[in-house]
Amino acid sequence: MNKNNLENLQGEMRALKFDEKLIEQMQKEMEKGKPGFQLHTQVPADNGQLDVTLNFKQSGSSDYYFLNRYDLALSKAKPLEEGKQYFVISPNPEEKGKHLTRKFDSALQAMDYFKSQKQTSELAVGKSVADKMTLATIEKGKVDYVNKDFRTAYYSPVIANSQFVDRGRGFNVVQAANMLQGRAAYRDDLVSRAGESYKAWNVHQFDEPKDKYGNYKVKQYSEGYGFDVAKELNKYGIKELADPKKEAQVIDSLKDGNKPVVTVVGQDGQELKLRVEAMPRFNNINFFQLNGKIEKREQFLKEPSQDMAKGQQNIFEKKLNQRQEQGMSI
Repeated sequence: MNKNNLENLQGEMRALKFDEKLIEQMQKEMEKGKPGFQLHTQVPADNGQLDVTLNFKQSGSSDYYFLNRYDLALSKAKPLEEGKQYFVISPNPEEKGKHLTRKFDSALQAMDYFKSQKQTSELAVGKSVADKMTLATIEKGKVDYVNKDFRTAYYSPVIANSQFVDRGRGFNVVQAANMLQGRAAYRDDLVSRAGESYKAWNVHQFDEPKDKYGNYKVKQYSEGYGFDVAKELNKYGIKELADPKKEAQVIDSLKDGNKPVVTVVGQDGQELKLRVEAMPRFNNINFFQLNGKIEKREQFLKEPSQDMAKGQQNIFEKKLNQRQEQGMSI
Protein backbone atom coordinates (compact mmCIF):
# COMPACT_ATOMS: atom_id res chain seq x y z
CA MET A 1 0.00 0.00 0.00
CA ASN A 2 1.34 3.40 -0.97
CA LYS A 3 1.23 5.60 2.16
CA ASN A 4 1.28 8.85 0.18
CA ASN A 5 -1.77 7.63 -1.72
CA LEU A 6 -3.45 6.73 1.58
CA GLU A 7 -2.75 10.20 3.01
CA ASN A 8 -4.15 11.86 -0.13
CA LEU A 9 -7.33 9.77 -0.08
CA GLN A 10 -7.85 10.44 3.63
CA GLY A 11 -7.71 14.18 2.91
CA GLU A 12 -10.09 13.82 -0.04
CA MET A 13 -12.64 11.89 1.99
CA ARG A 14 -12.52 14.46 4.80
CA ALA A 15 -12.98 17.27 2.26
CA LEU A 16 -16.06 15.42 1.01
CA LYS A 17 -17.27 15.15 4.65
CA PHE A 18 -17.19 11.36 4.99
CA ASP A 19 -16.74 10.22 8.59
CA GLU A 20 -13.60 8.80 10.17
CA LYS A 21 -15.08 5.31 10.52
CA LEU A 22 -15.48 5.09 6.75
CA ILE A 23 -11.94 6.43 6.24
CA GLU A 24 -10.63 3.61 8.45
CA GLN A 25 -12.54 1.09 6.33
CA MET A 26 -10.97 2.58 3.22
CA GLN A 27 -7.47 1.99 4.61
CA LYS A 28 -8.27 -1.66 5.40
CA GLU A 29 -9.50 -2.22 1.84
CA MET A 30 -6.42 -0.55 0.37
CA GLU A 31 -4.21 -2.92 2.34
CA LYS A 32 -5.79 -5.87 0.52
CA GLY A 33 -4.39 -4.63 -2.80
CA LYS A 34 -7.48 -5.43 -4.89
CA PRO A 35 -7.94 -3.74 -8.32
CA GLY A 36 -10.96 -1.91 -6.94
CA PHE A 37 -13.39 -1.87 -4.03
CA GLN A 38 -16.54 -0.19 -2.74
CA LEU A 39 -17.47 1.31 0.62
CA HIS A 40 -21.04 1.65 1.84
CA THR A 41 -22.59 4.01 4.35
CA GLN A 42 -25.94 5.61 5.21
CA VAL A 43 -26.74 9.31 5.52
CA PRO A 44 -29.73 10.75 7.45
CA ALA A 45 -32.69 11.82 5.32
CA ASP A 46 -35.84 13.79 6.14
CA ASN A 47 -38.19 10.98 5.19
CA GLY A 48 -36.41 7.69 4.72
CA GLN A 49 -32.85 6.48 4.35
CA LEU A 50 -30.08 7.52 1.98
CA ASP A 51 -27.48 4.95 0.96
CA VAL A 52 -24.07 6.05 -0.30
CA THR A 53 -21.62 3.87 -2.23
CA LEU A 54 -18.03 5.04 -2.78
CA ASN A 55 -16.20 3.57 -5.78
CA PHE A 56 -12.42 3.17 -5.58
CA LYS A 57 -10.35 2.03 -8.54
CA GLN A 58 -6.65 1.23 -8.75
CA SER A 59 -4.55 2.73 -11.52
CA GLY A 60 -3.59 0.37 -14.30
CA SER A 61 -0.01 1.63 -14.22
CA SER A 62 0.67 1.99 -10.46
CA ASP A 63 -0.56 0.93 -7.04
CA TYR A 64 -2.43 4.25 -6.59
CA TYR A 65 -6.17 4.18 -5.85
CA PHE A 66 -8.57 6.90 -6.99
CA LEU A 67 -12.01 8.00 -5.78
CA ASN A 68 -13.71 9.50 -8.82
CA ARG A 69 -17.38 8.81 -8.08
CA TYR A 70 -19.84 8.07 -5.31
CA ASP A 71 -23.45 7.00 -5.77
CA LEU A 72 -26.53 7.93 -3.74
CA ALA A 73 -29.88 6.18 -3.46
CA LEU A 74 -32.82 7.59 -1.48
CA SER A 75 -35.58 5.26 -0.32
CA LYS A 76 -38.65 5.58 1.90
CA ALA A 77 -37.29 2.99 4.34
CA LYS A 78 -36.96 4.20 7.92
CA PRO A 79 -33.44 4.24 9.43
CA LEU A 80 -32.66 1.14 11.46
CA GLU A 81 -33.06 1.29 15.20
CA GLU A 82 -29.83 0.81 17.13
CA GLY A 83 -28.74 -2.81 17.31
CA LYS A 84 -31.08 -4.02 14.57
CA GLN A 85 -30.34 -5.46 11.13
CA TYR A 86 -32.20 -6.66 8.08
CA PHE A 87 -32.24 -10.39 7.34
CA VAL A 88 -33.02 -12.32 4.18
CA ILE A 89 -33.75 -15.93 5.10
CA SER A 90 -34.03 -18.66 2.50
CA PRO A 91 -33.73 -22.48 2.40
CA ASN A 92 -30.26 -23.97 2.14
CA PRO A 93 -30.21 -25.98 -1.11
CA GLU A 94 -27.38 -28.16 0.17
CA GLU A 95 -28.92 -29.08 3.55
CA LYS A 96 -32.59 -29.97 3.69
CA GLY A 97 -34.41 -28.33 6.58
CA LYS A 98 -31.65 -25.76 7.08
CA HIS A 99 -31.74 -22.08 6.18
CA LEU A 100 -29.30 -19.51 4.86
CA THR A 101 -29.40 -16.07 6.49
CA ARG A 102 -27.81 -12.98 5.00
CA LYS A 103 -27.54 -9.79 7.07
CA PHE A 104 -27.77 -6.17 5.86
CA ASP A 105 -27.46 -2.70 7.40
CA SER A 106 -29.05 -1.15 4.32
CA ALA A 107 -32.76 -1.51 3.58
CA LEU A 108 -32.09 -1.00 -0.12
CA GLN A 109 -29.46 -3.73 -0.28
CA ALA A 110 -31.71 -6.07 1.70
CA MET A 111 -34.70 -5.40 -0.59
CA ASP A 112 -32.63 -5.78 -3.76
CA TYR A 113 -31.27 -9.13 -2.60
CA PHE A 114 -34.70 -10.29 -1.42
CA LYS A 115 -36.36 -9.35 -4.72
CA SER A 116 -33.74 -11.34 -6.62
CA GLN A 117 -34.69 -14.58 -4.86
CA LYS A 118 -36.34 -17.25 -7.02
CA GLN A 119 -37.49 -19.47 -4.19
CA THR A 120 -39.24 -19.23 -0.84
CA SER A 121 -37.63 -16.38 1.12
CA GLU A 122 -38.31 -13.99 3.97
CA LEU A 123 -37.24 -10.38 4.51
CA ALA A 124 -37.15 -9.47 8.19
CA VAL A 125 -35.74 -6.97 10.67
CA GLY A 126 -34.59 -7.33 14.26
CA LYS A 127 -31.65 -7.65 16.64
CA SER A 128 -31.39 -11.32 15.77
CA VAL A 129 -33.25 -13.94 13.77
CA ALA A 130 -34.82 -15.14 17.04
CA ASP A 131 -36.65 -11.83 17.64
CA LYS A 132 -37.19 -10.84 13.97
CA MET A 133 -40.26 -9.13 12.56
CA THR A 134 -41.29 -10.26 9.09
CA LEU A 135 -41.42 -7.48 6.50
CA ALA A 136 -42.10 -9.49 3.33
CA THR A 137 -42.19 -13.04 2.04
CA ILE A 138 -41.75 -14.79 -1.29
CA GLU A 139 -43.46 -18.08 -2.04
CA LYS A 140 -42.48 -20.03 -5.15
CA GLY A 141 -40.74 -16.97 -6.61
CA LYS A 142 -43.66 -14.55 -6.08
CA VAL A 143 -44.17 -11.95 -3.35
CA ASP A 144 -47.18 -13.07 -1.32
CA TYR A 145 -46.89 -10.73 1.69
CA VAL A 146 -45.61 -7.27 2.55
CA ASN A 147 -46.07 -5.81 6.04
CA LYS A 148 -48.50 -2.87 5.80
CA ASP A 149 -46.05 -0.52 7.57
CA PHE A 150 -43.32 -1.49 5.10
CA ARG A 151 -45.31 -1.27 1.85
CA THR A 152 -44.44 2.35 1.10
CA ALA A 153 -40.72 1.61 1.46
CA TYR A 154 -41.00 -1.63 -0.51
CA TYR A 155 -42.96 -0.33 -3.49
CA SER A 156 -41.81 3.31 -3.76
CA PRO A 157 -39.28 4.05 -6.52
CA VAL A 158 -35.72 4.77 -5.43
CA ILE A 159 -34.28 8.21 -6.25
CA ALA A 160 -30.69 7.65 -7.41
CA ASN A 161 -27.87 9.91 -8.53
CA SER A 162 -24.07 9.88 -8.85
CA GLN A 163 -21.54 12.54 -7.94
CA PHE A 164 -18.24 12.76 -9.81
CA VAL A 165 -15.32 14.12 -7.83
CA ASP A 166 -11.74 15.07 -8.66
CA ARG A 167 -9.13 14.72 -5.89
CA GLY A 168 -11.68 15.60 -3.22
CA ARG A 169 -13.16 18.45 -5.17
CA GLY A 170 -16.88 18.30 -5.87
CA PHE A 171 -20.17 18.30 -3.97
CA ASN A 172 -19.53 16.91 -0.50
CA VAL A 173 -21.77 14.10 0.70
CA VAL A 174 -23.90 16.42 2.88
CA GLN A 175 -24.59 18.69 -0.09
CA ALA A 176 -25.27 15.77 -2.42
CA ALA A 177 -27.71 14.20 0.06
CA ASN A 178 -29.58 17.47 0.57
CA MET A 179 -29.76 18.20 -3.15
CA LEU A 180 -31.27 14.75 -3.73
CA GLN A 181 -33.97 15.76 -1.23
CA GLY A 182 -34.78 18.90 -3.21
CA ARG A 183 -32.69 21.53 -1.46
CA ALA A 184 -30.03 23.92 -2.74
CA ALA A 185 -26.28 23.73 -2.01
CA TYR A 186 -23.61 26.38 -2.55
CA ARG A 187 -20.13 25.97 -4.01
CA ASP A 188 -17.43 28.60 -4.40
CA ASP A 189 -14.95 26.46 -6.36
CA LEU A 190 -16.81 25.93 -9.64
CA VAL A 191 -15.08 26.30 -13.00
CA SER A 192 -16.82 27.15 -16.27
CA ARG A 193 -16.07 25.47 -19.60
CA ALA A 194 -13.99 28.52 -20.45
CA GLY A 195 -11.83 27.83 -17.38
CA GLU A 196 -13.18 30.72 -15.31
CA SER A 197 -13.88 30.30 -11.59
CA TYR A 198 -17.32 31.17 -10.23
CA LYS A 199 -19.66 30.64 -7.28
CA ALA A 200 -23.26 29.41 -7.39
CA TRP A 201 -26.17 27.77 -5.60
CA ASN A 202 -27.09 24.42 -7.16
CA VAL A 203 -30.36 22.47 -7.32
CA HIS A 204 -31.38 19.28 -9.10
CA GLN A 205 -33.93 19.52 -11.91
CA PHE A 206 -36.23 16.61 -11.07
CA ASP A 207 -38.78 17.62 -13.70
CA GLU A 208 -36.30 17.28 -16.58
CA PRO A 209 -34.88 14.14 -18.27
CA LYS A 210 -31.62 12.89 -16.78
CA ASP A 211 -28.32 13.51 -18.55
CA LYS A 212 -26.38 10.94 -20.60
CA TYR A 213 -24.78 9.58 -17.43
CA GLY A 214 -28.18 8.91 -15.85
CA ASN A 215 -27.92 11.80 -13.40
CA TYR A 216 -30.23 14.69 -12.62
CA LYS A 217 -29.35 17.94 -14.35
CA VAL A 218 -28.29 20.84 -12.14
CA LYS A 219 -29.64 24.39 -12.30
CA GLN A 220 -27.35 27.08 -10.95
CA TYR A 221 -27.99 30.49 -9.41
CA SER A 222 -24.72 32.38 -9.59
CA GLU A 223 -23.82 35.63 -7.83
CA GLY A 224 -25.31 37.58 -10.71
CA TYR A 225 -28.73 36.16 -9.86
CA GLY A 226 -28.68 38.29 -6.72
CA PHE A 227 -29.24 35.89 -3.84
CA ASP A 228 -27.09 36.77 -0.81
CA VAL A 229 -27.90 34.39 2.05
CA ALA A 230 -26.19 36.51 4.73
CA LYS A 231 -28.05 39.64 3.64
CA GLU A 232 -31.34 37.75 3.52
CA LEU A 233 -30.88 36.28 7.01
CA ASN A 234 -30.24 39.72 8.47
CA LYS A 235 -33.71 40.89 7.44
CA TYR A 236 -35.12 38.71 10.21
CA GLY A 237 -34.93 38.65 13.99
CA ILE A 238 -32.59 35.68 14.29
CA LYS A 239 -30.73 35.71 17.62
CA GLU A 240 -27.76 33.62 16.42
CA LEU A 241 -26.75 36.40 14.02
CA ALA A 242 -25.64 38.54 16.98
CA ASP A 243 -22.72 36.15 17.52
CA PRO A 244 -20.30 36.12 14.53
CA LYS A 245 -19.26 32.52 15.24
CA LYS A 246 -22.85 31.26 15.39
CA GLU A 247 -23.78 33.32 12.34
CA ALA A 248 -20.96 31.67 10.36
CA GLN A 249 -22.14 28.22 11.50
CA VAL A 250 -25.70 28.93 10.33
CA ILE A 251 -24.51 30.22 6.95
CA ASP A 252 -22.13 27.28 6.43
CA SER A 253 -24.91 24.84 7.28
CA LEU A 254 -27.29 26.53 4.82
CA LYS A 255 -24.62 26.39 2.11
CA ASP A 256 -24.45 22.63 2.61
CA GLY A 257 -28.18 22.48 1.98
CA ASN A 258 -29.13 21.82 5.61
CA LYS A 259 -32.04 23.32 7.51
CA PRO A 260 -30.35 24.47 10.75
CA VAL A 261 -32.35 25.32 13.86
CA VAL A 262 -32.32 29.02 14.81
CA THR A 263 -33.98 31.16 17.47
CA VAL A 264 -36.36 33.61 15.82
CA VAL A 265 -37.97 36.61 17.51
CA GLY A 266 -41.40 37.49 16.18
CA GLN A 267 -42.84 41.00 15.98
CA ASP A 268 -44.79 40.18 19.15
CA GLY A 269 -41.48 39.64 20.97
CA GLN A 270 -41.97 35.89 21.37
CA GLU A 271 -39.02 33.55 20.66
CA LEU A 272 -39.40 30.41 18.58
CA LYS A 273 -37.04 27.59 17.63
CA LEU A 274 -37.45 27.12 13.89
CA ARG A 275 -35.62 25.55 11.00
CA VAL A 276 -34.46 27.81 8.20
CA GLU A 277 -33.83 26.89 4.56
CA ALA A 278 -32.14 28.83 1.75
CA MET A 279 -34.33 29.40 -1.31
CA PRO A 280 -32.03 30.97 -3.94
CA ARG A 281 -34.54 30.55 -6.77
CA PHE A 282 -36.94 32.95 -5.02
CA ASN A 283 -34.25 35.13 -3.43
CA ASN A 284 -35.45 34.45 0.09
CA ILE A 285 -35.41 31.97 2.97
CA ASN A 286 -38.16 29.81 4.46
CA PHE A 287 -38.91 29.05 8.11
CA PHE A 288 -40.32 25.74 9.33
CA GLN A 289 -41.54 24.48 12.65
CA LEU A 290 -39.55 21.56 14.04
CA ASN A 291 -42.36 19.24 12.87
CA GLY A 292 -41.89 20.47 9.29
CA LYS A 293 -44.87 22.85 9.05
CA ILE A 294 -43.97 26.04 7.18
CA GLU A 295 -44.25 29.44 8.87
CA LYS A 296 -44.96 32.81 7.24
CA ARG A 297 -41.60 34.53 7.07
CA GLU A 298 -43.09 38.05 7.13
CA GLN A 299 -43.96 37.78 10.83
CA PHE A 300 -40.24 37.53 11.68
CA LEU A 301 -39.04 40.56 9.72
CA LYS A 302 -37.15 43.15 11.76
CA GLU A 303 -39.15 45.82 9.96
CA PRO A 304 -42.64 44.99 8.70
CA SER A 305 -42.99 45.10 4.93
CA GLN A 306 -45.12 47.84 3.39
CA ASP A 307 -47.90 45.37 2.63
CA MET A 308 -47.89 44.09 6.19
CA ALA A 309 -47.80 47.60 7.62
CA LYS A 310 -50.67 48.61 5.34
CA GLY A 311 -52.63 45.53 6.46
CA GLN A 312 -52.08 46.39 10.12
CA GLN A 313 -53.19 49.97 9.45
CA ASN A 314 -56.38 48.71 7.74
CA ILE A 315 -57.15 46.50 10.75
CA PHE A 316 -56.62 49.49 13.11
CA GLU A 317 -58.89 51.73 11.02
CA LYS A 318 -61.58 49.04 10.82
CA LYS A 319 -61.60 48.62 14.62
CA LEU A 320 -61.69 52.41 15.10
CA ASN A 321 -64.69 52.73 12.75
CA GLN A 322 -66.49 49.92 14.61
CA ARG A 323 -65.96 51.70 17.93
CA GLN A 324 -67.21 54.98 16.47
CA GLU A 325 -70.30 53.32 15.08
CA GLN A 326 -70.97 51.67 18.43
CA GLY A 327 -70.65 55.05 20.15
CA MET A 328 -73.11 56.71 17.73
CA SER A 329 -75.69 53.96 18.26
CA ILE A 330 -75.47 54.41 22.00
